[in-house]
Amino acid sequence: MMRLEPHGPDTFVGVGPAYPWGGLYGGQIVAQGLRAAGLTVEPQFRVHSLHAYFVRRGDASEPIRFEVERVRNGRSFVTRSLEARQSTGAILTMTASFQVDEDAPEIQRATMPEVSGPDAFPAGGWSEVFDRRFVVANEDGCARAWVRVNEDLGDDPLVQACALAYASDDLPTDALVALHPDRRDAPDDDASGDDEEEGGNQFMAASLDHAIWFHRPSRADEWQLQDFTAQGMRGSRGVSVGHFFSADGVHVATVAQEVLLRTRRR
Repeated sequence: MMRLEPHGPDTFVGVGPAYPWGGLYGGQIVAQGLRAAGLTVEPQFRVHSLHAYFVRRGDASEPIRFEVERVRNGRSFVTRSLEARQSTGAILTMTASFQVDEDAPEIQRATMPEVSGPDAFPAGGWSEVFDRRFVVANEDGCARAWVRVNEDLGDDPLVQACALAYASDDLPTDALVALHPDRRDAPDDDASGDDEEEGGNQFMAASLDHAIWFHRPSRADEWQLQDFTAQGMRGSRGVSVGHFFSADGVHVATVAQEVLLRTRRR
């Protein structure tokens, strides 16, 4: 999915598989968008943040066209904006910022929860791309899981960041489903993906926007703990904020997402 084909100046074309709920997975579009933006940036610049809006549901039967705009080329920072488009129009808009590494003080305030390692929990999930092992699921507005991309991705920091972005769109909805006051416990509860039937077919969910701050270089093909907490809900919208930690407790990224969560009408 990360092998985007050039299609004119600063324009790339990609494809994605069909997902169980139909449409495209938001994490895939964010990851491919970051890849497209990064292909227009010199390698000494590393992504430190991105902000994306999901505009329309994607179609797995069509290619995706990523159109990148070089907003700014500075000595320390580079900014890119892009649209991901299909025949219906834009399906995602995104801005990404890249920075040259600087020698400066480093402070970490976020701390990883005390949990057992990934081998203590059963494997599960809906994607062959990554392994997900829930530590806490569907409990008090919290979703916590060990996540690892299954394929060895090599040492390219941009590809590793794209893989983190891919996996980052999975747990935010789980935290909000766990917070919903009308939620019914069901044995097939699984709140991953966009426009998926959530909470045992009880909810319809869709990602609305997505932000990632990349604090430190990391490897998404090694275990990372994702720790999401739902911040509240109003108007069928809710926000989840998550911290990502490497297995040795290093805070590598922060993710925030707003989700549309509606009770499905029978």
